[in-house]
Parts: sequence; C-alpha cells; structure tokens
Amino acid sequence: MADNFEDEARRRPKSRNLRPLVRLAPYLMRYKPRVAMALVALLAAAIATLAVPLAVRRVIDHGFTQESAALVNQYFLAMLAVVAILAVSSAIRFYFVMWLGEKVVADLRSDLFSHLLKLSPGFYENQRTGEVVSRLTADTTQIKSAFSSTASILLRNAVMFIGAAFMMVATSPRLAGLGLLAVPLAVLPLVIYGRRVRSLSRAAQDTLASSAAFAQERLSAITAVQSNVQEAHMSGAFSSETDAAFSAAASRTMARSILTAAIIFVAMGAIVGLLWFGAREVIMGRLTGGTLSQFVIYAVLMASSLGQLSEVWGETQLAAGAAERISELLDERPAIASPPASLPLPSPPKGEVGFEDVSFAYAGRPDAPVLHNVSFVITPGETVAVVGPSGAGKTTIFALIERFYDPQKGRIMIDGLDVRQADLTELRRRIAVVPQDPVLFSGSIADNIRFGRPEAGHAEVAAGSLEALSEVGAVAALMEVQAMPTRRQRPLRKFQSNQYPVRRLRERGLTHCAPVGTHNPRCARL
Repeated sequence: MADNFEDEARRRPKSRNLRPLVRLAPYLMRYKPRVAMALVALLAAAIATLAVPLAVRRVIDHGFTQESAALVNQYFLAMLAVVAILAVSSAIRFYFVMWLGEKVVADLRSDLFSHLLKLSPGFYENQRTGEVVSRLTADTTQIKSAFSSTASILLRNAVMFIGAAFMMVATSPRLAGLGLLAVPLAVLPLVIYGRRVRSLSRAAQDTLASSAAFAQERLSAITAVQSNVQEAHMSGAFSSETDAAFSAAASRTMARSILTAAIIFVAMGAIVGLLWFGAREVIMGRLTGGTLSQFVIYAVLMASSLGQLSEVWGETQLAAGAAERISELLDERPAIASPPASLPLPSPPKGEVGFEDVSFAYAGRPDAPVLHNVSFVITPGETVAVVGPSGAGKTTIFALIERFYDPQKGRIMIDGLDVRQADLTELRRRIAVVPQDPVLFSGSIADNIRFGRPEAGHAEVAAGSLEALSEVGAVAALMEVQAMPTRRQRPLRKFQSNQYPVRRLRERGLTHCAPVGTHNPRCARL
C-alpha cells in the first residue's frame, strides 16, 4: 500500500537547481523541427538587434555633414531593413515558442493523467483529490509559462547578453574589460538569492494546492457541512487557507523583487561608470563619439538582458518547483500491478471465484483486520449474497476480487488462477461490477450507459436505458428517452446522480460481458 503521498513528498530532499525542468526535455524533443525553427528565428532577431548600434555609430561619426546626406539615407534604409528582419523573426520565434509551450504541456497533462489512472485505489485513499488535481492543472499551467513566454524571454535575453558582450569587446576592449567586471557582481544574487526564491515558490505552490484540496473536500461533502450548520466555520477555515497561500505568495514576490532590484542596481551602476570613463576617453581623443555611443548601446542591451534574466529567473524557479511536484507524481509507482511474467487466465472463462484462508487489513488500520481466515468457493452459474452489517467486509471482498488490494495472507482464485499471477487488465475484463453508488460522469445519458462498453451502438444503448427505466417506473424519464434518439446525447441535467431512476440507468447500463459479476447494493435494498 502506498504511504501518504504528501508526507513522502515532504521527506524527499528538494532539488536546488533546474533539474526537474530538464527532466521534461524529452517532451520538447518530440518536436525538433519546430525547436530548430524557433532557434533560427531567435538568432536572426538577435543579430538584427545587434546590427543597429553599428549603423548608429556610422551616422554619428560620418553622417552629420552636408556632403554625407546620401550616406545618411543609406544608413537609415539599412536600419529600416534590419527592423523589418527583427519584426518578422520575432513573430516567427514567438509563434513557435508559444506553440511548443502549449503542446508540451498538453502532452504532459495527458501522460500525467494516464499515469494517475494507473495508480491503485489505495493511493487515492491516502491523498486529497484537490491536491492531485492542483498538480494536474495549476502546476502544468506554470510549466506552460516556462516552456512558452518565459522560455522565449530567457533564450532571447541570454543570446542578447552573450552577443552584446562580444560586440562590446569588439568595439572597445578596454571599456569592455571594465564593464565585464560587473557581470559576476550581477550574477551573484541569482546564484545565492535565487535558491531562496525557489524555496518560497515551492512553498507558495504547496499552500495553494492545500487550499484547493480543502475547498474540493468540503464542497464534495456539502450536505454534511450544511446539515451540521458549519457553513460559517468552513468559510473561516478556507479564509485561513487562502491567507496562508497569500502570505507564501507575498514572501515569494518580495524575494523576487529584492533579487530584481539588486541586479538592476549593479547593471545600471556599471553603465553609469562606463559612461563616465568613456566620456573622459572621448575628451582625451582616445575614442570617438560614435564608438562610445555604439558601446553604450551594447552595454544597455547587455544590462537590460541581465535585468530581464533576473525577472524570468524567478518564473523559471517557480516552474522548476511545479515540475518537481509533477515529477513526484510521475515517480509514484502503482502498489498493485501486473506481474512481470503474468500467467494467462483459463480460456474459455468459467467464472469460478475462490477465497483460500484470506486475511486482509487496510494500510491505515493494520491492527484492525477486515477479513480473517476467510474461505469460500463460488462455482460457475451460482449466485451468492454476502450479507452483514456495515464494516463487515462485504465491499472489501469485491475489491479483493478485482485486485484493488492484495491480502496479507491467503489467495484469491479466479478460474483456478491466483489473481496475483494474472495480467491485471485481463483479470478485470472478466469481472463486471455494479457498485452500491453508481457514479455519473459529466456527458450524455448515452455516455454513462455505455461506460462499460464504449463501443456499444445506439440500438444497444436505447435497449438498455428503456429496460432500466421501465423496471423502476420512471414514466417521465422513459417518455423522454423514447422521444428521440438524440435525447440520449444531451448532457445530464434533469436527474442528479443520487436519484433512483438515474442510478438504475447506470446499474442496468451496458457493462462489459464478463463471466464474473458483482453487485454491491445497500443492505436495505437487498
């Protein structure tokens, strides 16, 4: 049985780097051509931007004379062409990067949901559904930002930072040497304070997920809340949860603000120092005004890129925290799984069920066994009723037959084969279940009727629904279903899932054909 997932996640050592995001790189590599297009557009935009200061230098040094009027026109036409290249390449980069972000997260959500469907019921008994759903929705949304807008800004400014630094050296090695001395001072806050930002980002996501789980639990049990007149108390408790989430988010925002301020001060302070030194060089005739202007533009580009990097670094840390939380779910292994070398169930199926000295206790109550040395055999074609008070183990027997859990002692046999030796999918295909409280999923009546057999045609759905409604005397519902075939395609609105006619629709729905059938009704209806 799985341990409590949230406690286990807290015990794991938290990563201090971006490794959780790197783990998602295979999702990005599925679309290599689009990644390549985005990178080419990114480089084109960066080169176009870095070309502008060259034209500015020439205009300043050679353009402001009557004789060079034609040359000025050429410079500005060239600048206009560069701007056009910049605009087109930026649009292409934006499109491909945003497309990749949306697609990567869509794939990640699909894979995560598929993985969640494979986890054992015991996992969900120990978890808050709202917490899991928060990771499936809110955390993946945060990752979408990292792979789209944040990634776009991060890559563009990283390339601009490197390109501007190179052009600064090419323009004036002496000034560049002084300017690059400030880079370590600007990067140092990212390395040191960035860890705190990431830790606070993780805490903010955890508290937000906790508040979502709190709301989901209370709303799903709204009748219990209202029957005990606890609306005001629950409202206050939820306010406390949201206040905690706000406090964590505010702490994260403050940390990011301090980080951004530190980097901007260092970067812009370095530019002011370079302007002062460059102005003295111009006065002494060692540098032209155009060269100083070109150098300053590159310095501003580098400083602004560094400032942008500091801002998106916080977003990247936030996405890394989200990726870490998602990775914890993806790393969770099902407690119940098919054996590596499963044995085939006998064919044709017979439908024999046997318990051999079975003892079982739930993981949360290991000292309170639900079943103790239970043995019986149900032969093919036999109908057996299991009767007992609440908590006697009736539902547990059904769950063990489907192998949602494994007993601590004994064996459960289907057609003479231990269920632990059979393929899990094949085992459950041989069992048809009608639960005590049928679940209605959002969708049409037809979708719910054919849930056990998605391939069922319209005629089978109609026959199943009419038979079920006729049995319970639901005249109005029967007439509505008979009225038109399209009615069965309408969303469920008229009946709630706990209303008798709708329950019977699911109970008499098209379960898949199976040699073993279980029905778990309430005792009063037996």
